Amino acid sequence: MNYNQLAETLDTAALTVNSVSQLSENQSFNLDEAYAIQSISIMRRYIRGERRVGLKLGFTSKAKMEQMGVHDMIWGRLTDEMYYSDGEDLQKSAYIHPRAEPEIAFSVSKKIDEEVTLENALDYIEAVSVAIEIIDSRYQNFKFSLEDVVADNCSSAAFVHGEWMPADTKIQDLAMSLNVDGKPVHEGNSNAILGNPLESFVAAARLAKENGEILEKGDVILAGAATPAVFIEVGQKIEASATGLGTVSLNIV
Repeated sequence: MNYNQLAETLDTAALTVNSVSQLSENQSFNLDEAYAIQSISIMRRYIRGERRVGLKLGFTSKAKMEQMGVHDMIWGRLTDEMYYSDGEDLQKSAYIHPRAEPEIAFSVSKKIDEEVTLENALDYIEAVSVAIEIIDSRYQNFKFSLEDVVADNCSSAAFVHGEWMPADTKIQDLAMSLNVDGKPVHEGNSNAILGNPLESFVAAARLAKENGEILEKGDVILAGAATPAVFIEVGQKIEASATGLGTVSLNIV
C-alpha cells in the first residue's frame, strides 16, 4: 500500500475542493494504517507552512461509538489555517460540502507531560468556551467507513471558539443549541459529549500521548459535537450557544 499516494489523494481533494471516492473502495487498510495516512496528509500541510494548534475528537457520543462498532474516540489534528475568529466570514466555496456542529473547546494551560485524569484535568486547562466546528468530508456524498474518515483527518475543516471563560466554569449539563439566522435548528446538552465534556479532554490527552502528539500551552481541544451537524449555505449566520458560556458565530459567504 502506498501511504503517500493515499495521503496525497485526500490532501489534493481538500486543496482543489473536489470530492473523491472512499479510499477503502480500492484499498483495504486498518485503523492504525488510517492514522498513518492522516499523519502524512497533515504533514503535507505542515510543509506548506501550516502549524498544528490542537486536536479534535470524534465519536464522543456513546451511541455513535456503538453504531460504528468502536470502543474509543477517533481524533484529528487542527491547524492554524482552520482557525476563524468569532463573527468572521467563512467562504463556503473553500469547502466541498461543509457542515457545522456546536462543541465545547478547551485551551491547554501547559505542556501535558503526565497522565490526565478527571481529578487533575483542571491543572492543564487554561480556559473553556463554546465553539463551532466545521466538518467537511473529502469523500463523495459525505459517506465513508471508519478507516476512511480517520485517514481524512476526521473531516476536520475549520473551527471557531467564543470568549474564553475560566477553567472551572461549569461545562456539564449545559443546554446547547445550533442556530441558523437566529433560529435554533438543533438543541442538545453538553452531557451528550461522553456524559461530561471534561471526559473528552482527558481522552484527548490520552490519545495524544499514545500517538506521540505533545499537547502544549495554548493548544485547543475540541471536545466533540453536542448535537447533529447541519449543512451550511451562503448567506447564513451560524451560531452556537451554551448556557453560561455565551455564543459564537460565523457568517457564511
